[in-house]
Amino acid sequence: MYKNLILILVCCYSVSIGCQAQNKVKNPSYGLMLKTLLSHTVEETTVEDLQNLKQDNVILLDAREAKEFKVSHLNSAHWVGYDDFSPKRVKDIPKDAKVIVYCSVGYRSEKISEQLLDMGFSDVSNLYGGIFEWVNQGNEVVNEEDSVTKKVHAYDKLWGSWIDAPEAEKTY
Repeated sequence: MYKNLILILVCCYSVSIGCQAQNKVKNPSYGLMLKTLLSHTVEETTVEDLQNLKQDNVILLDAREAKEFKVSHLNSAHWVGYDDFSPKRVKDIPKDAKVIVYCSVGYRSEKISEQLLDMGFSDVSNLYGGIFEWVNQGNEVVNEEDSVTKKVHAYDKLWGSWIDAPEAEKTY
């Protein structure tokens, strides 16, 4: 009897944690994928949290590749890359600044966030769901000329399936 009760409690707890992750993004399936893909080793900021922050008090770092950044990025974001990330790209950022890192879905930005914390940055978080969730919730992105665009680099067709904003134009 006790084994059954413990099993029920564990299942309820697991479902509860899964629901919390799903609530961070609009699409429940996307939420489940992110829950398992990410390590959750750094603080996570939701799109709603970022929308409520004063943008001039936040430094946004884009951890995608340069070709992805050129297609579109969050307004006022600074490109830092992933495969060729270098501490030189963040040398002018104060170590106590509020930094939010993003990529397509949150995996690469989570890894860059870990590196920033190892470098001594104290207030770093990962944008949960990345730029995909940003556009899925109807927020604007800008191109390399800082003009609003509907284009989003979807990385590839598989990952691009997580962009469900009908107005978004996926590029690869």
